[in-house]
Amino acid sequence: MASAPALKAVNGMINPPTDAETLTMFVPADERSKEIESFITTHPLAVELRADPDFSESRPHLKIPEALRGHNLTGGTLAGPDKIVVPPFTWSEKSGKSLVSISYLGKDLCGHPGIVHGGLLATMLDEGLARCCFPALPNKVGMTANLTINYRKPAAADAYVVLRAKTVKVEGRKAWVEGHIETLVDPGKTPIILAEASALFIEPKQAAVRSPEPPSLTSNGLNANFNQTMARIYTSS
Repeated sequence: MASAPALKAVNGMINPPTDAETLTMFVPADERSKEIESFITTHPLAVELRADPDFSESRPHLKIPEALRGHNLTGGTLAGPDKIVVPPFTWSEKSGKSLVSISYLGKDLCGHPGIVHGGLLATMLDEGLARCCFPALPNKVGMTANLTINYRKPAAADAYVVLRAKTVKVEGRKAWVEGHIETLVDPGKTPIILAEASALFIEPKQAAVRSPEPPSLTSNGLNANFNQTMARIYTSS
């Protein structure tokens, strides 16, 4: 029965949930997570993006098969009470042009007391900028070639943040993306930019010739297609 979790993970990769399905997969477990979930879904920014036909809404972390989330940093390890309390909401513009994501970062994600660890902000920017541009790449997958971050202001814990990204150039297998993390504010107010980033993502040469077959089980677990398949699922939206 040891192979059961792996088989479940393979099934999740062969038949990943749609963007729309991810929006119904999370059920808040307590009053605090219900409050955070409601605040994000009803915030004017979320309402505005949801109404824009050029954007599709999803919760990308929920595309990771449940059997594998515990091994994913932002989708599992850092998810839960007082951390990334609810799976972030993401809106992706058609053809990988831009992306907006809203998250809540709890008090257990700090470096200095009350201040979100800069390494987490870097991870969020890496993932967010990648997710933004992947639809613009030939085979919808890539690797981070470089990532430059400038920290502008301390990011307070127990607060909502917005990640914004924009694909600025695509040349073949390469995509350049810029973005930042800012505070979530009410309409008419100016957000505070917490960190800015620019990155280059490169699609692996083997992406175009990799077998289209889904990952299979071997005596040691999942085969070599596993990581690439996960990248496609996790970053698609």
